[in-house]
Amino acid sequence: MAGSFFGLQTTLRQSTTLSGIGVHCAKPATLTLHPAPANSGISFRRLCGEGQEFEIPADFRHVNATDYCTAIGVARGSVATIEHLMATLSALQIDNVSVEIDGDEVPVMDGSAEAFIEAIDKVGVKALAAPRRFIEIKKTVRVEVGSSYAEFRPHKGSRVEVEIDFTNPLVGRQSYAAEIDGETFRRDLGRARTFGFMAEVEQLWARGFALGASLDNAVVISEDRVVNPGGLRFVDEFVRHKALDAIGDIALAGAPILGCYRSFRGGHKVNHKALEALFADESAYEIVERPIRREVSGHAALGAGVGVAAYGPDVS
Repeated sequence: MAGSFFGLQTTLRQSTTLSGIGVHCAKPATLTLHPAPANSGISFRRLCGEGQEFEIPADFRHVNATDYCTAIGVARGSVATIEHLMATLSALQIDNVSVEIDGDEVPVMDGSAEAFIEAIDKVGVKALAAPRRFIEIKKTVRVEVGSSYAEFRPHKGSRVEVEIDFTNPLVGRQSYAAEIDGETFRRDLGRARTFGFMAEVEQLWARGFALGASLDNAVVISEDRVVNPGGLRFVDEFVRHKALDAIGDIALAGAPILGCYRSFRGGHKVNHKALEALFADESAYEIVERPIRREVSGHAALGAGVGVAAYGPDVS
Protein backbone atom coordinates (compact mmCIF):
# COMPACT_ATOMS: atom_id res chain seq x y z
CA MET A 1 0.00 0.00 0.00
CA ALA A 2 1.06 3.58 -0.68
CA GLY A 3 1.01 4.40 3.02
CA SER A 4 3.99 2.09 3.62
CA PHE A 5 6.23 4.55 1.77
CA PHE A 6 5.91 7.08 4.63
CA GLY A 7 7.61 10.32 3.58
CA LEU A 8 8.42 9.36 -0.02
CA GLN A 9 6.43 10.54 -3.01
CA THR A 10 4.67 7.89 -5.07
CA THR A 11 3.29 7.18 -8.51
CA LEU A 12 1.74 4.20 -10.31
CA ARG A 13 3.82 1.24 -11.44
CA GLN A 14 2.03 1.11 -14.81
CA SER A 15 -0.72 2.87 -16.72
CA THR A 16 -4.33 1.81 -16.18
CA THR A 17 -7.45 2.62 -18.19
CA LEU A 18 -11.16 2.98 -17.40
CA SER A 19 -14.12 3.87 -19.61
CA GLY A 20 -17.68 4.99 -18.90
CA ILE A 21 -20.12 7.86 -19.25
CA GLY A 22 -20.33 11.19 -17.50
CA VAL A 23 -23.11 11.47 -14.94
CA HIS A 24 -23.96 14.99 -16.12
CA CYS A 25 -23.08 15.07 -19.84
CA ALA A 26 -24.07 11.43 -20.52
CA LYS A 27 -21.20 11.18 -23.02
CA PRO A 28 -18.67 8.34 -23.10
CA ALA A 29 -15.07 8.96 -22.10
CA THR A 30 -11.92 6.91 -21.68
CA LEU A 31 -9.53 7.82 -18.90
CA THR A 32 -5.97 6.52 -18.50
CA LEU A 33 -3.86 7.07 -15.40
CA HIS A 34 -0.15 7.25 -16.31
CA PRO A 35 2.87 7.16 -13.98
CA ALA A 36 4.48 10.58 -13.55
CA PRO A 37 7.86 11.72 -12.19
CA ALA A 38 8.45 13.16 -8.74
CA ASN A 39 7.26 16.71 -8.08
CA SER A 40 4.92 16.72 -11.10
CA GLY A 41 1.77 16.28 -9.00
CA ILE A 42 -1.61 15.38 -10.47
CA SER A 43 -2.60 16.84 -13.82
CA PHE A 44 -5.28 16.18 -16.44
CA ARG A 45 -4.27 15.91 -20.09
CA ARG A 46 -7.33 16.55 -22.22
CA LEU A 47 -7.26 14.86 -25.63
CA CYS A 48 -9.27 16.72 -28.26
CA GLY A 49 -8.69 14.67 -31.41
CA GLU A 50 -6.44 15.27 -34.42
CA GLY A 51 -3.41 15.33 -32.15
CA GLN A 52 -4.68 18.27 -30.14
CA GLU A 53 -4.34 18.23 -26.36
CA PHE A 54 -3.89 20.53 -23.39
CA GLU A 55 -3.07 20.16 -19.72
CA ILE A 56 -4.94 21.24 -16.60
CA PRO A 57 -3.16 21.07 -13.22
CA ALA A 58 -5.32 19.50 -10.48
CA ASP A 59 -5.19 22.67 -8.40
CA PHE A 60 -7.88 24.68 -6.60
CA ARG A 61 -6.84 27.76 -8.57
CA HIS A 62 -8.09 26.08 -11.75
CA VAL A 63 -11.57 25.28 -10.42
CA ASN A 64 -14.14 26.85 -12.75
CA ALA A 65 -17.40 25.20 -11.63
CA THR A 66 -18.82 23.77 -8.41
CA ASP A 67 -22.48 23.15 -9.31
CA TYR A 68 -23.26 19.47 -8.57
CA CYS A 69 -19.62 18.51 -9.23
CA THR A 70 -16.14 20.02 -9.28
CA ALA A 71 -14.62 21.03 -12.61
CA ILE A 72 -11.19 22.41 -13.39
CA GLY A 73 -10.19 24.21 -16.55
CA VAL A 74 -7.96 26.50 -18.53
CA ALA A 75 -8.77 28.78 -21.47
CA ARG A 76 -8.94 25.86 -23.94
CA GLY A 77 -11.43 23.77 -21.95
CA SER A 78 -12.22 21.91 -18.76
CA VAL A 79 -12.78 18.52 -17.16
CA ALA A 80 -15.73 17.98 -14.81
CA THR A 81 -16.62 15.58 -11.99
CA ILE A 82 -13.02 15.00 -10.92
CA GLU A 83 -13.79 14.62 -7.20
CA HIS A 84 -14.14 10.81 -6.94
CA LEU A 85 -10.86 10.21 -8.76
CA MET A 86 -9.08 12.92 -6.78
CA ALA A 87 -10.38 11.46 -3.50
CA THR A 88 -8.98 8.05 -4.44
CA LEU A 89 -5.55 9.38 -5.38
CA SER A 90 -5.42 11.45 -2.19
CA ALA A 91 -6.59 8.73 0.21
CA LEU A 92 -4.29 6.11 -1.34
CA GLN A 93 -1.43 8.61 -1.05
CA ILE A 94 -0.52 8.78 -4.74
CA ASP A 95 1.30 12.02 -5.42
CA ASN A 96 2.18 12.03 -9.12
CA VAL A 97 -0.15 10.94 -11.94
CA SER A 98 -0.93 12.20 -15.42
CA VAL A 99 -4.64 11.67 -16.10
CA GLU A 100 -5.27 11.35 -19.84
CA ILE A 101 -8.94 11.79 -20.81
CA ASP A 102 -10.71 12.10 -24.16
CA GLY A 103 -13.92 13.70 -22.86
CA ASP A 104 -15.24 16.66 -20.89
CA GLU A 105 -16.16 14.64 -17.80
CA VAL A 106 -14.55 11.89 -15.74
CA PRO A 107 -16.64 8.70 -16.07
CA VAL A 108 -18.97 8.27 -13.10
CA MET A 109 -18.60 4.46 -13.14
CA ASP A 110 -21.03 3.16 -10.43
CA GLY A 111 -21.27 6.54 -8.68
CA SER A 112 -18.53 5.72 -6.18
CA ALA A 113 -14.72 5.51 -6.15
CA GLU A 114 -14.61 1.71 -6.19
CA ALA A 115 -13.62 1.38 -9.86
CA PHE A 116 -10.73 3.80 -9.39
CA ILE A 117 -9.49 1.87 -6.36
CA GLU A 118 -9.61 -1.39 -8.31
CA ALA A 119 -7.80 0.12 -11.31
CA ILE A 120 -4.98 1.39 -9.10
CA ASP A 121 -4.74 -1.89 -7.19
CA LYS A 122 -4.41 -3.73 -10.50
CA VAL A 123 -1.18 -1.92 -11.44
CA GLY A 124 0.23 -1.07 -8.01
CA VAL A 125 2.04 1.91 -6.55
CA LYS A 126 5.76 2.61 -6.31
CA ALA A 127 7.89 4.99 -4.27
CA LEU A 128 9.96 7.74 -5.87
CA ALA A 129 13.28 9.12 -4.70
CA ALA A 130 11.84 12.41 -3.47
CA PRO A 131 10.32 13.50 -0.16
CA ARG A 132 6.57 14.03 0.11
CA ARG A 133 5.42 17.54 0.95
CA PHE A 134 2.49 18.16 3.29
CA ILE A 135 0.37 21.19 4.08
CA GLU A 136 0.26 21.50 7.85
CA ILE A 137 -2.64 23.54 9.26
CA LYS A 138 -1.35 26.04 11.83
CA LYS A 139 -4.59 27.79 12.82
CA THR A 140 -8.34 27.48 12.20
CA VAL A 141 -9.70 28.94 8.96
CA ARG A 142 -13.49 28.99 8.51
CA VAL A 143 -15.89 29.97 5.73
CA GLU A 144 -19.67 30.28 5.83
CA VAL A 145 -22.11 30.21 2.93
CA GLY A 146 -25.69 30.68 4.08
CA SER A 147 -26.45 27.91 6.55
CA SER A 148 -23.36 25.92 5.50
CA TYR A 149 -19.84 26.18 6.82
CA ALA A 150 -16.46 24.53 6.48
CA GLU A 151 -13.20 24.90 8.32
CA PHE A 152 -9.63 23.67 8.48
CA ARG A 153 -8.17 23.35 11.94
CA PRO A 154 -4.90 22.07 13.40
CA HIS A 155 -4.71 18.31 13.96
CA LYS A 156 -1.79 15.88 14.08
CA GLY A 157 -3.22 13.54 11.46
CA SER A 158 -5.40 13.78 8.36
CA ARG A 159 -9.03 13.88 9.50
CA VAL A 160 -12.44 14.72 8.04
CA GLU A 161 -15.62 15.49 9.96
CA VAL A 162 -18.69 15.87 7.76
CA GLU A 163 -22.29 16.50 8.80
CA ILE A 164 -25.30 16.77 6.49
CA ASP A 165 -28.87 17.85 7.14
CA PHE A 166 -31.60 17.22 4.54
CA THR A 167 -35.33 17.74 4.90
CA ASN A 168 -36.02 14.38 3.25
CA PRO A 169 -36.49 11.98 6.21
CA LEU A 170 -34.70 9.14 4.39
CA VAL A 171 -31.51 11.20 4.55
CA GLY A 172 -32.09 13.54 7.48
CA ARG A 173 -29.14 14.53 9.64
CA GLN A 174 -26.08 12.28 9.48
CA SER A 175 -22.44 12.69 10.46
CA TYR A 176 -19.18 10.92 9.68
CA ALA A 177 -15.76 11.50 11.24
CA ALA A 178 -12.52 9.57 10.81
CA GLU A 179 -8.78 9.71 10.31
CA ILE A 180 -8.32 9.19 6.59
CA ASP A 181 -5.87 6.68 5.19
CA GLY A 182 -5.98 4.05 2.49
CA GLU A 183 -7.51 1.37 4.71
CA THR A 184 -10.29 3.63 6.00
CA PHE A 185 -11.08 4.89 2.52
CA ARG A 186 -11.29 1.42 1.02
CA ARG A 187 -13.43 0.05 3.84
CA ASP A 188 -15.72 2.94 4.76
CA LEU A 189 -15.89 5.52 1.97
CA GLY A 190 -14.77 4.26 -1.42
CA ARG A 191 -18.01 2.38 -2.19
CA ALA A 192 -20.38 5.17 -1.11
CA ARG A 193 -22.34 6.38 -4.14
CA THR A 194 -23.54 9.78 -5.24
CA PHE A 195 -27.22 10.39 -4.65
CA GLY A 196 -30.10 12.51 -5.90
CA PHE A 197 -33.81 13.13 -5.45
CA MET A 198 -36.46 12.16 -7.99
CA ALA A 199 -38.33 15.40 -7.31
CA GLU A 200 -35.38 17.40 -8.65
CA VAL A 201 -34.69 15.37 -11.79
CA GLU A 202 -36.57 17.48 -14.34
CA GLN A 203 -35.09 20.68 -12.94
CA LEU A 204 -31.59 19.22 -13.18
CA TRP A 205 -32.16 18.05 -16.75
CA ALA A 206 -33.34 21.51 -17.75
CA ARG A 207 -30.04 22.92 -16.45
CA GLY A 208 -27.95 20.31 -18.24
CA PHE A 209 -27.12 18.22 -15.17
CA ALA A 210 -27.65 14.51 -14.37
CA LEU A 211 -28.27 13.65 -18.04
CA GLY A 212 -26.36 10.39 -17.54
CA ALA A 213 -27.68 9.52 -14.09
CA SER A 214 -29.37 6.17 -13.57
CA LEU A 215 -29.92 3.51 -10.94
CA ASP A 216 -26.62 2.01 -12.12
CA ASN A 217 -24.56 5.03 -11.04
CA ALA A 218 -26.50 6.87 -8.33
CA VAL A 219 -28.70 6.31 -5.31
CA VAL A 220 -32.11 7.71 -6.25
CA ILE A 221 -34.45 8.85 -3.49
CA SER A 222 -38.20 9.35 -3.78
CA GLU A 223 -40.38 10.88 -1.09
CA ASP A 224 -40.67 7.65 0.86
CA ARG A 225 -38.06 5.16 -0.33
CA VAL A 226 -34.71 4.48 -1.93
CA VAL A 227 -35.60 3.48 -5.49
CA ASN A 228 -32.53 1.33 -6.19
CA PRO A 229 -33.50 -2.38 -6.02
CA GLY A 230 -30.42 -3.23 -3.94
CA GLY A 231 -30.99 -0.45 -1.43
CA LEU A 232 -28.08 1.23 0.31
CA ARG A 233 -24.53 -0.06 0.73
CA PHE A 234 -24.26 1.61 4.15
CA VAL A 235 -27.01 2.80 6.49
CA ASP A 236 -25.39 6.25 6.30
CA GLU A 237 -24.22 6.05 2.68
CA PHE A 238 -25.30 9.64 2.03
CA VAL A 239 -22.92 11.30 4.49
CA ARG A 240 -20.16 8.86 3.58
CA HIS A 241 -20.40 9.99 -0.01
CA LYS A 242 -20.30 13.63 1.07
CA ALA A 243 -17.11 12.83 2.96
CA LEU A 244 -15.69 11.18 -0.16
CA ASP A 245 -16.51 14.31 -2.16
CA ALA A 246 -14.89 16.54 0.46
CA ILE A 247 -11.67 14.50 0.38
CA GLY A 248 -11.58 14.83 -3.41
CA ASP A 249 -12.25 18.56 -3.37
CA ILE A 250 -9.61 19.43 -0.78
CA ALA A 251 -7.11 17.21 -2.62
CA LEU A 252 -6.90 20.19 -4.99
CA ALA A 253 -4.72 21.82 -2.33
CA GLY A 254 -1.83 20.29 -4.26
CA ALA A 255 -0.37 18.29 -1.37
CA PRO A 256 -1.73 16.11 1.47
CA ILE A 257 -3.18 18.13 4.35
CA LEU A 258 -2.08 17.55 7.94
CA GLY A 259 -5.08 18.81 9.82
CA CYS A 260 -8.81 18.35 10.26
CA TYR A 261 -11.36 19.41 7.67
CA ARG A 262 -14.88 19.86 9.01
CA SER A 263 -18.03 20.82 7.12
CA PHE A 264 -21.72 21.22 7.94
CA ARG A 265 -24.22 21.06 5.08
CA GLY A 266 -21.21 21.37 2.81
CA GLY A 267 -20.72 20.72 -0.87
CA HIS A 268 -18.34 21.44 -3.72
CA LYS A 269 -18.78 25.21 -3.50
CA VAL A 270 -18.09 25.39 0.24
CA ASN A 271 -15.15 22.98 -0.05
CA HIS A 272 -13.58 25.18 -2.72
CA LYS A 273 -14.15 28.39 -0.77
CA ALA A 274 -12.48 26.80 2.26
CA LEU A 275 -9.36 26.08 0.21
CA GLU A 276 -9.33 29.63 -1.13
CA ALA A 277 -9.60 31.01 2.40
CA LEU A 278 -6.83 28.74 3.67
CA PHE A 279 -4.31 29.80 1.04
CA ALA A 280 -5.30 33.45 1.32
CA ASP A 281 -3.82 33.42 4.85
CA GLU A 282 -0.13 32.49 4.76
CA SER A 283 -0.04 32.28 8.55
CA ALA A 284 -2.64 29.49 8.52
CA TYR A 285 -0.44 26.78 7.03
CA GLU A 286 3.11 25.64 6.45
CA ILE A 287 4.66 23.33 3.85
CA VAL A 288 6.54 20.52 5.63
CA GLU A 289 8.18 17.18 4.97
CA ARG A 290 7.62 14.09 7.07
CA PRO A 291 10.66 12.00 7.99
CA ILE A 292 11.43 9.13 5.64
CA ARG A 293 11.71 5.66 7.14
CA ARG A 294 15.28 4.41 7.08
CA GLU A 295 16.94 1.12 7.91
CA VAL A 296 19.00 1.05 11.12
CA SER A 297 20.81 -2.19 12.07
CA GLY A 298 18.39 -4.21 9.99
CA HIS A 299 15.28 -2.63 11.50
CA ALA A 300 13.07 0.13 10.15
CA ALA A 301 13.18 3.41 12.02
CA LEU A 302 11.50 6.80 11.81
CA GLY A 303 12.95 10.20 12.49
CA ALA A 304 11.44 12.10 15.40
CA GLY A 305 8.51 14.46 15.02
CA VAL A 306 5.56 14.76 12.69
CA GLY A 307 7.25 17.06 10.19
CA VAL A 308 10.12 19.43 9.66
CA ALA A 309 9.71 22.75 7.88
CA ALA A 310 11.23 22.53 4.44
CA TYR A 311 9.52 25.14 2.30
CA GLY A 312 7.86 28.51 2.63
CA PRO A 313 4.13 29.06 2.20
CA ASP A 314 4.23 29.17 -1.61
CA VAL A 315 2.55 26.04 -3.01
CA SER A 316 2.61 27.00 -6.66
